[in-house]
Amino acid sequence: MNYIILLKNNKNVRILAFVQFIVYFGAWFSQTGVFTLLVDLNAPTWAVSISAMLAFLPGILLAPISGVIVEKSKPKTLLLLSASLELVSIFMLIFVTSLSMLWLLFILIFIRLCVATLYFQAEMSLMAKLLEPKELKLVNEIHSINWAVSYTLGMALAGFFISAFGVYSAFLFDCILLAFGISLLLLLKIPQFQPAKAQKFISMIKDGFVYIFKNKLIFHLILLHAFIGLTAYETLVTLLAKHEYKEILSVALVIGFLNSVRACSLIIAPIILSSFTNKRTLKYLFFGQGSGILLWSFTQFDFYLSFIGLLAAGFCTSSIWSFTYTLIQEHCDKEYFGRVIAYTDMTYLSFSVFISLLSGLLFELGFSLMLITALLGGFFIFASFYWHWFYKRYLS
Repeated sequence: MNYIILLKNNKNVRILAFVQFIVYFGAWFSQTGVFTLLVDLNAPTWAVSISAMLAFLPGILLAPISGVIVEKSKPKTLLLLSASLELVSIFMLIFVTSLSMLWLLFILIFIRLCVATLYFQAEMSLMAKLLEPKELKLVNEIHSINWAVSYTLGMALAGFFISAFGVYSAFLFDCILLAFGISLLLLLKIPQFQPAKAQKFISMIKDGFVYIFKNKLIFHLILLHAFIGLTAYETLVTLLAKHEYKEILSVALVIGFLNSVRACSLIIAPIILSSFTNKRTLKYLFFGQGSGILLWSFTQFDFYLSFIGLLAAGFCTSSIWSFTYTLIQEHCDKEYFGRVIAYTDMTYLSFSVFISLLSGLLFELGFSLMLITALLGGFFIFASFYWHWFYKRYLS
């Protein structure tokens, strides 16, 4: 398999892929712990929505400067520093013990995602510089599969772990895995790249925005990639666990089961769809994504039946994410990699914040979770027509 060959022959890709896996695996323990902690503390719905929103907000607010930081920094140094700061922010979560400490929880979530976002952007920019387009597509698919496998295992085991040992043990477990990941990053052998130093910081920020708005192909690709941000189901899943399925299992187990079932398709689907995924067929993947979410909305009335809908809701997600990301990297000029990747994440995360807040708001207004989920599916049906128009105008 091409994935195995690439991992075998490229030490840097192999190290980064393994670090991705263990860090992502641990992240689901602390993330499930955060939402379980909110439920245990009887936090209001707005606190759940804000916690979900804060997981995405750093990438939006920091995008103008994070892209420049990536381009001006040594990749290995930035990766190590980001991972170290993330470890500290996770450790501090053990001091959140009551609703009066929500402010600390929000600050720590914000800081953690600031540095995690910076790490991701540094890594993706580095891969775009090191690899050829065909290898880059494989690396993005490996990243998606890595995320999905760690997501599946992490979410499946986190619920049991938290039920047995508590949320604070989950935070400490995440810290241990991060420390191991940092030790592996020390083994990276990265070529010396000339950091961008010619322009001033503000000038580079402005130049990055001008580049994107003048390059319509990149602009639309960023928007199309951002639709995957709408699959931020944290608020929906937490509300389902708290209100619809509370009599079936504990909140932590419900959250873990729902997310791990969905993630099963995130693992298998990219392998199945890889040869099928191209510029002409992507509209069908967007349509399939929307149809899968609609199926999930229609099966939510039954906890176990909803597993079928969740499998469908996750089947096209990874393929859309990796392929649209690859297209952005392929069409971007090298001197703008850091900034374009940062602005891509900014737009992607903006869509995630939007759906997190919208889900909580509509629920508070009396909309059913089934209707909210169906609306989300409709967004992807629209995206399939958007891609069809974009392909005809820019790529055909």
